[in-house]
Amino acid sequence: MTRVNLVHTPRTEEEIAARVKAIESILIEKGLMSEAGVDRFAEIYEHEVGPKLGAQVVAKAWIDPDFKARLLKDATEACAELGIGGLQGEHMIAVENTPAVHNVVVCSLCSCYPWPVLGLPPNWFKSMPYRARIIREPRLCLKEDFQLDIPAEIEIRVWDSNSEIRYWVVPQRPEGSEGMSVDALAGLITRDSMIGTGLARTA
Repeated sequence: MTRVNLVHTPRTEEEIAARVKAIESILIEKGLMSEAGVDRFAEIYEHEVGPKLGAQVVAKAWIDPDFKARLLKDATEACAELGIGGLQGEHMIAVENTPAVHNVVVCSLCSCYPWPVLGLPPNWFKSMPYRARIIREPRLCLKEDFQLDIPAEIEIRVWDSNSEIRYWVVPQRPEGSEGMSVDALAGLITRDSMIGTGLARTA
């Protein structure tokens, strides 16, 4: 008997995107799914399912100092404690917003993104204008493109994700949220607040 050992070679973002597009075309061509259905599925994962997982992680970090310490030390391992992980989340780093520092995430080379906690990346995250401007002039980009005006005394740090590391943000807990449950706190956390182009909702 001949034994064949198959070696898995990690695919690039471009290869994954091409395969997804091919599958999408086949599903539509065979009548298994409409283009509107594909768009709706992507919208759900981009805005609802994915970010809700990240919101649960952040909410737990807000009320559990020990968990937050583990999250900031090794986000991948901390998320795994909650059963969250997988493709594009093998090496994640969480950075914390504070009264003195505001963090924002980009992938200047392509669209590397922590899928397990944020879902699918929004189109603007993948666009060249965002990828270039947020690095060149982050304060102005946040103000003009996202209506997020960060005071001059607050430092802005831009974190550039790549194929090896995916960054995401732990936003500041809003005032007045003391005593709220984890689920209620999670409802305050948006996808954009975990990218750094927005803030958590007020309580």
